[in-house]
Amino acid sequence: MILQKEKRVIVFRKEEFTVIHHNFKCVDSNEQFTTTELDEVNMLQVYNKYRERHKLPYPEQIKELRVRYNVPAIKMSEILGFGANMYRNYENGEVPNESNSRLIQLAQDPEKFKHLITLSGVYSGDEEKNILRHIDELIEKEKQSIWSFNIEDYLLGFDSSIGIHTGYTLPNLEKLREMIIYFTATIRPWKTKMNKLLFYADFVNFRKTCFSISGTQYRAIDMGPVPNNFNSIFEFAADHEDINIQQKSFPSGALGEQFLPNPERKFNAELFNEDELASLKEVEAKFKNTSVSNIIETSHREKAWYENYQEGKKLISYEYGFELETI
Repeated sequence: MILQKEKRVIVFRKEEFTVIHHNFKCVDSNEQFTTTELDEVNMLQVYNKYRERHKLPYPEQIKELRVRYNVPAIKMSEILGFGANMYRNYENGEVPNESNSRLIQLAQDPEKFKHLITLSGVYSGDEEKNILRHIDELIEKEKQSIWSFNIEDYLLGFDSSIGIHTGYTLPNLEKLREMIIYFTATIRPWKTKMNKLLFYADFVNFRKTCFSISGTQYRAIDMGPVPNNFNSIFEFAADHEDINIQQKSFPSGALGEQFLPNPERKFNAELFNEDELASLKEVEAKFKNTSVSNIIETSHREKAWYENYQEGKKLISYEYGFELETI
């Protein structure tokens, strides 16, 4: 039995989607088989492409909305007029139909969500006063933030809307900073190597789950794949004392930057799920003792790098995660 990956069209809700289909092939009989795990990877690709095509919210966005309003999932279902467990199902990956998606997107506006709460009659008395007060505070914060500079948008890209170039994950600077802290503590890499470690961690996780860890966009440049705007990201991490960056000179006259831990800043594993932590550990184990020159050479063998580099240092689609060669 060999694992093969091939482009295949899958029909979902009467629409066709081309995905990288995973299956096992028997070398003797040529029969093809899948496992529950492979079926999930195949269908998650379809779900993400369907959401992207119809501009539907992703599970992470659906959960974040509820957390923002501090409302239990069952209450969100009642407010929006869904079945009792429907909102929780959407958080766990079920694809909402378009009418329910529009209600969820409508609820992203605090003013409109206030109106939905009043119409639904789910809350009354002091409970209603408390939830409406909380939403009024959010509205006031949003008014103030209109004129404030958003460092996360600047570092991760103003145009980095959720999609294939973010690994269908909302760009998350907090998680990216923790990834940098993790590899700094375990490997103490040079800057060039850190870029590759972050790339492999995000793309390995996408290969397994169809979602990246950090939602970071990556670009193919001369030295291999790197996070878009990586210099500013690393400077931000150093300025906030996540890590220490030490410059070193070499006999050749060249300068290098090594990432060293800040003893006061520990890695926060609670931000990551089990798959994400496993991806970080897998990349650490694979490249812990790999030299900078070797990891550059390794990354240059990846289609994710050479196809996008040849086409003009393009952003790298996370679909290349399914074609990683070296890990």
